[in-house]
Amino acid sequence: MITREDVRELAQFQCNKQESCALSFYFQPRTPQNKSHREEIILAKDLVRNALRESEKNGKNGCTREDLNRILDLAGNMHGNPARAKSIFACSAENMWREFDLPPQLPGTQLFVNRRFHLKPLGPLLGAQPRLSVTVVDRHRARFFDLRLDELKERESLFHPLPRRGRSDGFGGYDGGHAERSVADEALHHYKMVAERLQEELEKGIWEKLIVGCHHSNWPEFEPHLHPYVKQRLLGHFSADVATVNNDQIRDEASRMLRQALDDRRQTLLREALDQAKGNSLGVTGLRRVLRSLEVGEVQTLFLGEDFTARAVECTNCGHLDSHMVSYCALCGRATRELEDVCDAVVPAAIRRDIELFYVQDDPEFDRVGNIAALLRFRADQNRTGQQLAS
Repeated sequence: MITREDVRELAQFQCNKQESCALSFYFQPRTPQNKSHREEIILAKDLVRNALRESEKNGKNGCTREDLNRILDLAGNMHGNPARAKSIFACSAENMWREFDLPPQLPGTQLFVNRRFHLKPLGPLLGAQPRLSVTVVDRHRARFFDLRLDELKERESLFHPLPRRGRSDGFGGYDGGHAERSVADEALHHYKMVAERLQEELEKGIWEKLIVGCHHSNWPEFEPHLHPYVKQRLLGHFSADVATVNNDQIRDEASRMLRQALDDRRQTLLREALDQAKGNSLGVTGLRRVLRSLEVGEVQTLFLGEDFTARAVECTNCGHLDSHMVSYCALCGRATRELEDVCDAVVPAAIRRDIELFYVQDDPEFDRVGNIAALLRFRADQNRTGQQLAS
């Protein structure tokens, strides 16, 4: 499964040789109409053959044929596992070949040939997803999981056996009361150990967000032991029995809660960005303003329309992006090259700089401002004004 570090490596890549090309292939499995699964294989092969013909027309046959033929051979062996999509990033001239399994949430089977890898389909999967820990706990057991791109991995578990009770409660029920207090003390000690472990993991950066599974009756006993910093990272809790819940149920519940949390965060931050932009404060809208803010490092969160695309130019020397189709760079005067889709440059730039990335759909207000916006960390122009006034 692809990781954030893998995507960052892909975002750093750019073809340096004039004759080299970067290929990005995404395979999205579909529900087959028959047992042969031939439809999706035929589609993938057609995409590759069309790319071969286009590369021959454009005189780039040498830089793509080896990679395209390799993808063509691989496409013939894809038998439609509906639980996994696949991505391939290749550039034979730079000795680059990367294959990754993905959740089956891609917009479709696609193939791109460019000077850098096309990473836009990875945005919804990785752009804003935190490292998530899922902890399932009861009064004497705890299981710890990592959830990343629908893949659940169990790390370790804690188990504290309950104290043994005698056959009777003793004279006047004294032993029974003592045993109940002992069980309660053991549960209290267990909850504290689980909470301390979660705090240690947070401090070590093992996870960024937390979801807890437990009986509803156990939550009021466990929640007070969580450190305030851990509570700040808590997305919520769901009902689960440690002894009977299976991994698929844990993954489904946690994934549902994560999607809801991300949707809520996207809506909240988008509204904030649009409001800040109206007040000429920590928000910008429109391609030109967003490109400028990206270039000077102001952007904290980037919003793109799901189907957003726009032409732009990129400087061959300094990498400056310009929404005006000019032949020479406004900063250094060197020649520019045209980008059919500015997202091919914007998305890798956001990934390299750890900018939170959200895709937005069906939002009329966002459509009116150009389907691109950003929430800013600071405004460089306003900071300079403030410094001048202070001096």
